[in-house]
Amino acid sequence: MYTTVNEDGVLNNYATEPKMYYAEYPAIWQQRKYVIQAVFASAIVSTLVLVAFSVS
Repeated sequence: MYTTVNEDGVLNNYATEPKMYYAEYPAIWQQRKYVIQAVFASAIVSTLVLVAFSVS
């Protein structure tokens, strides 16, 4: 931890910064997995909306 003291004697603690890295573009199989998740999420939301309309 990095600590400094100003002229009034107040301590300032700074957290250590994590190492930076760049994100990589998802592979084809990961993109397909995201599409399947989106389809299931859309189906669940659509079902919930239809049930809500049919009940009310």
